[in-house]
Amino acid sequence: MAGGVLEGHTAFITGGSGGIGSSSAKFLLQDGAGVLLMGRRQDALERARAMLLEEVPGGRVEILSGDSSSADDVQRGLEIADRMDGTLDMLIPTVGGGGFMPILMHTPETFREQLEINIITAFLVIRYGVPLLKDGGTVVCVSSTAAIMPFPWLAAYCTAKGGLEQFVRSAADELSSAKVRVNAIRPGMTRTESTGAMFDAQSVVQPFLDQIPMGRTGVPDDIGRGVRFLAGPESGWMTGQSFAIDGGHELRRNPDLTAMARGLFGDEVIDAVRAGKAPEGEVRARVASEVASLS
Repeated sequence: MAGGVLEGHTAFITGGSGGIGSSSAKFLLQDGAGVLLMGRRQDALERARAMLLEEVPGGRVEILSGDSSSADDVQRGLEIADRMDGTLDMLIPTVGGGGFMPILMHTPETFREQLEINIITAFLVIRYGVPLLKDGGTVVCVSSTAAIMPFPWLAAYCTAKGGLEQFVRSAADELSSAKVRVNAIRPGMTRTESTGAMFDAQSVVQPFLDQIPMGRTGVPDDIGRGVRFLAGPESGWMTGQSFAIDGGHELRRNPDLTAMARGLFGDEVIDAVRAGKAPEGEVRARVASEVASLS
């Protein structure tokens, strides 16, 4: 949109076809920015672009199919974004995620995988994107309330988001001399395409609602507005911060979802890990197969 406060600026967004990524793009487009959306699925990216152009006619939206865990793909996307308007100004890595699994069932590979998707994907965007920023710029990462609120059965995810926030603080300090601001949004429970299955079970949603003072779960636009604020000039004296957008959830605590864990893994497994024993042999293989079928 011509005349917006972000006119002439360009944003590179990973996880661009997801709910938070595309919502963030919408608010940036509304204020005149151009965006490049990167994600793994071309069809999902095309749908996201069509939706965005319907909501913001005349917006500049490019898409690129790529893996946010690949340095080569990230660099390719950044270079394309940089050429869109001869400038790259905003880096918004939104890729992340995790799943329920008791600590004593994790392997080094499964634990490392959650660190990779939540921390390394943000690192790659900053590592290869900051050198392309012409006169400073902004980075907005997407964390989670799990970064500071303990959550049994989600230890790998909590660890990854906690690590991401420490990375945000360190990067903000180190890159401040280059006029680069680095902040994060910390969403509460937000309904997106990737989390939609959880919302189908009231037995899962209600315990969260009981801990959210404002009485509702989030939607992507709740988060997208926060990303737009931190990406734009309105937050020009803010860096190294992580802001909760969670309906007040952090005022309370995470719900106890042990019943859900029992439903996923079975009483035998949960009773074993609660006693400090690692499931073995057939039990581990069976549960791993069942969990894989849910993904």
